[in-house]
Order: sequence, then C-alpha cells, then structure tokens
Amino acid sequence: MAKPLSLPLYERVSCKGIMIRRTLDVTVFCLLLSLLAYRLRSLSNQGFTWLLAFLCESWFAFLWLLNLSTRWNPVEYKTYPENLLLRSLELPPIDMFVTTADPVLEPPLVTVNTVLSLLAVDYPAEKLACYVSDDGCSPLTFYSLVEASKFAKLWVPFCKKYSIQIRAPFQYFSAKSLPPVDGLSGFELEWKKMKDEYEHLCRKIEDAVHKLTLGPHSTEYAVFKNIERDNHPSIVKVIFENKEDHSSCLPHLVYVSREKRPNHPHHFKAGAMNVLTRVSGVMTNAPFMLNVDCDMFASNPKIILHAVCLLVGVDDEQECAFVQCPQIFYDALKDDPFGNRMTVPFTIFVGGMAGIQGPPYAGTGCFHRRKAIYGLPPNHDFDIKDCKILEERFGKSTEFSESVAEILFGSGEKHFPCDISSITGSACRVANCSYENNTCWGIEVGLTYGSVTEDVLTGLRIHTMGWKSVLLMPSPPAFMGCAPPGGPVSMTQMKRWGTGLLEVLFSKHSPILSAFSTKLHFRQALAYLQIVMWASRSIPQFCYNMLSAYCITTDSQFLPKVHEPFFYIPVSFSLISNLHSLSQYLQYGESIQAWWNHQRMERIHAVSSMLFACLALAIWLLGLQPLARGGDGSGLGEISCSVWVVLNFWPLVRGLFGKGKYGIPLSTLCKSATLALLFVQLSKSSSAIVWRPLEAKRLGGLGSSSFCGVHGLE
Repeated sequence: MAKPLSLPLYERVSCKGIMIRRTLDVTVFCLLLSLLAYRLRSLSNQGFTWLLAFLCESWFAFLWLLNLSTRWNPVEYKTYPENLLLRSLELPPIDMFVTTADPVLEPPLVTVNTVLSLLAVDYPAEKLACYVSDDGCSPLTFYSLVEASKFAKLWVPFCKKYSIQIRAPFQYFSAKSLPPVDGLSGFELEWKKMKDEYEHLCRKIEDAVHKLTLGPHSTEYAVFKNIERDNHPSIVKVIFENKEDHSSCLPHLVYVSREKRPNHPHHFKAGAMNVLTRVSGVMTNAPFMLNVDCDMFASNPKIILHAVCLLVGVDDEQECAFVQCPQIFYDALKDDPFGNRMTVPFTIFVGGMAGIQGPPYAGTGCFHRRKAIYGLPPNHDFDIKDCKILEERFGKSTEFSESVAEILFGSGEKHFPCDISSITGSACRVANCSYENNTCWGIEVGLTYGSVTEDVLTGLRIHTMGWKSVLLMPSPPAFMGCAPPGGPVSMTQMKRWGTGLLEVLFSKHSPILSAFSTKLHFRQALAYLQIVMWASRSIPQFCYNMLSAYCITTDSQFLPKVHEPFFYIPVSFSLISNLHSLSQYLQYGESIQAWWNHQRMERIHAVSSMLFACLALAIWLLGLQPLARGGDGSGLGEISCSVWVVLNFWPLVRGLFGKGKYGIPLSTLCKSATLALLFVQLSKSSSAIVWRPLEAKRLGGLGSSSFCGVHGLE
C-alpha cells in the first residue's frame, strides 16, 4: 500500500480527440489562406467590394491563427481529494471573499445563499473565514448576514450530517424539491424543519426590505445611522467568530464595507478586492484566498479540497499562482436563446490556455495564492529586513506588514487567531480609502487598476511575472451563478467587457509588449492578444455582413461565381468551420439549437446590420437592381450570405412585425428605415464613383467624356 505522502493529488492529462481537432483547425486555416491568395491574385481586376472582403478575411485569418495557437495542446486536470484527506494535518487555511455592491440589483437573499453555501463546504471550519464586502454599505445586507449566521448554525450541521450535495438553500428547497420519502423518518423530519427555518429566514429578510425593520438589537446598526453610500468611514464587523476550534462549528464570518469619500477613486471591484485582501491579511492571513461574486454559490461541497489538491500538490509554487473554475449558470433558459452561457467556447479556449501558461483570471470562482497577489515573482529574493520597502510597497500598517512578511517568508499555515474581534481596529485602518496612497496597491500589488476588466488585467500581470495558473473543472461544477436575464442586459455586459479589454490592449500592460519584455510565454501572449482584441472583431464582421447587402443593391460581387473552381473554397470553409463548431457543442452535451443560438447571438452582439441585409434581399426579390456590369454582378454567393445574415438576425426580424412583447416602437422603426434607405442611396452613389475609373481602365484608358458616352449607351 502506497504511503499517504506518495499518493498523487492531481493529474494533468491531454484532452481527448485532440488530433481530430487540430486537423480541422489547420484545414480551416488553409482554406482561409487559399481564399486570400485567390483574392490577392485577382485583386487588380476587381473593385471596392473585393478589396474590403480581402481586408476582412485577412483579419479573420489572423484571429484564426491566434485561435489555432491557443487551442493546439489543451489539457485538463483531475484532482484526488481523497488522497488529500490522508494529509489532514497539512490542510492550509483558506480566506473566502464574497463581493456585493448594490442591495437592489443584488438582493441580500442572493448574497445570503452564496455565503451559506460557502460556510457549509466540506472543509475544517477552523481553517475557513468568510469575508463579505458590501460596497453599498447597506444595513440591510448586514442584517441579512446576521440572520443568516443564526440559520447557518442549523444548516451547516444538517448538510454535513446527511452529505447534502447542493448547499445553497434556495436551490435545495426549490419549487421542484419534494420532501424525501425513503423511510428515514429522522431525515424527513429534519428536512421539513430546515425548510421551515429557511422560509422563516426569507420572510425576515423580505420584511426588512419592505418595512426597513432591522430587528430588536438596534445598537448593532448604530454605525449605519444616517450613512451615505458614497461617503462613510470603513466598517468591519465580526458577525460570527469560531472560538471553539473544531470542525463542527462555523467558519469566521466578517462584514466589510470599505471607506468611501467623494472625489476619491474607488476602482470598483478591484478596489474592494484589495481591501478584502488587506483586511483578511490582518485578521486571519490564510495563504490562499477564494473570491466569488455574490450570486455564485458553491455547487460542489468538496470544491475547496479539489482546489487545495492543485495549490499544495505542485512541486514548485511557480506552477500554480491561482486555480480558476469556469462560470456555470443555473437559471439559463433552454438552449440558451440569448447566448449568455458561452460554456463550450470558454471551455475550449481556456482549456487551450491551460496547456500553455494557464487560464486567465475570470473575476470569480478563483483560488489565489496570496503570495502571487502580493506581486512577488516566484523564487523571489525580496529583502524582509528593510521595513521602508515594506511600507512603500504595502502601506503603513505594522500589523499588515507583519502578515505580509509571514506569507512571503514563513510557512503561512498557522491556525487562525481565536480572538479576531480584537483586531477590527487595525482592519478598519487598512480599509481606509487613503491607505493605498503612495503604495504599490493597484499597480504591482493586489488586483490591478486601470480597466473595468480588472480580472483579465490582473491575471495577465501575474503571468508576466512568470507564474502559471490551473483550470479546475470538477463534476459537479464548482460554482453556479445567475445568468443575465435577457438580451439587452447581456449586450450591455458585452459592451462593458469589450471596452475594458480594449483598455488593456492599448495600455502599458498590452500582451504585445509583454511578450518581449517579461516572462510571459509567446503563445500565452498570443492567447491574451486574442482576448483583448475580442471587441475589435466587430468591425470586420459588420463590414462583411454588409457586403452581401451592398453587392445585391449595386449588383456587384465579392464572392467567386458558381462556375468558377474557387467557388468551392468559401463553401468548404463555411461548411467545415460550422460543422466543426457544431460537433464541439454536441461533444459537450449541448443541443443543435444551443449551437445555433450561440452563433446567432455572437453576430448580434457584434453588429446590427439585420435591417440592411433584409432590404438588400427585398431589392433582389423585387427586381430593382441596376444592370450588371461586365458579368460581375451579384450571384448565388452574395444571396446566400444575405440569407445567412437574416437567419442570424431572425429574432429582430420578428420584432419588426410582431406585436406585444416583440413589438418595436414606431420611432425606432422610422429611424431604422431612414438609415436603411440612406445605406441604399450611398451604396448606389459609391458604386457609380468606384466603378467609373475601373471601367475606364478596362476600356483602355478612355477619357472621362468618352467614358460617359459609353456608360450612357448601356
């Protein structure tokens, strides 16, 4: 029998079917190159549409090359928590962070369920601490957490006693849930009692929301009296403290609301996370930290054990700066009509990055090594004796500097102090908004400021220091969150992400520069380049979608004719790429409809050319096109592309003519019609301007007067 210390904690394996995937990816890329070569050879004999198509397809080929590089050798990690349990004395402490900002947009009951699921995970309670950051400084959020801690004293033992799988009460006691009927009368009675207790908790929180009653102990809420959301001191309150030091109790539960003052930059979630890092460093100082959004509950009770297998199982710390779990949504509609989940594209792309230097930081569901967050490269030689360097880098707090030194140069695996309530004063000081002044916070320490996508920027900075990361995809999923409720919300979110990623592209942290000046692997730099250029693809996609409408309107072409041999290049490219994408969806258990919805929403997110494509189609059907010139008129290729665009935008087409919830305001219809007519007019005008010199060239250099005469005879 193998000794406990010799048993592996994880295994790194290559994904199945990699050779087939590589072959198809290379085939698609070769078809793109063939199409570009054909266009380049005949570019001098074609017009504006040919040139625009060539530029768009060149961009698509470049993006596909980046994609090919990223996906070349995807890997997966299998963890063995049962082997970790044999090393029970070595389990490290974990600080868990939950961030919320608005009690209206993020109801307290949602946050409460996330916190309860974390408090109930299968891990020694004395080695866990849960910190909740409330950027809204809401007494309602604090009250909800206080009441939740009382319910947790019943809920956590119940979950562990009966090995409950789903430990977020709202999911466990959902409408589909029925009382157990298995002959275990004790369990059935406890189940009903627990459901009654949870419903009572919900009523108390709902009453507080509607009636603003916060219970009889008003002294606990004195600090919130006359509070202003954006102008208040820092608040750190210990809601529950584990003084019993055994696993049958609850983990520490701490409420944190950082100081906010007018005209002082707060850096949104990145600023809140940095405050949590400092507060937890002063109070518990665990070597590893988990951060989740307030709507991402733990759906796998053993998730921390899975993550610790990777964090402590590596031979060199450099191999694992953070462990990233994918975002999975529990409430997505059937077949995901709004394309919000993006599970398959994320899994494939990030799985590819896992085979290089590791996945990017995705902002939630991530286990961090505190040492990496503190901005130290692996195998560092930082001088601990120089207190001035510590202050300049981490701020002027003796308690926090001592905690930093312990993490960077000590074991970092001591038991938590039993009296964290006595440290709240120091914790409040490191949560002040002026604490980061003249320090490295947000630059070289903590989450990086400068972009609304602080997660990607922070992960990029960590990778540039030479660290690696790991992708963890256990079954059942680690965390599950709430999907965006609809199309408009999803598009707003996409806009925010696109803006933030472009900020990274044009900043000093750009992966283009980092590839040559840091320890970022070249292929990892290409992968990050594809991420930060994500929004830029909308420009060529928009132009390419418009080409079919433009060509049918002006009776020109941008694709080879059916009788030409090169016609089969774009046809083959379209068929192979789409079938390849569809096969990947089917491989991951998704439906054909889910694949189609994603393809459609990807284009809707990128462009808004549906109405123009429809009106092009209308011109062709009604025979309103101008005469074709020299046999170069639009054909089956352009018509097929227009049909494809319309199919992608079909939900919006229904909105044009539907009623009720599908109806579009008359003012919007009028504006759209005006823009469409303007597009048609501009297309015809530009066609005449572009075509004249080309035709003159074909006619042997005739003068402008001769050209006009020939043009008039047609």
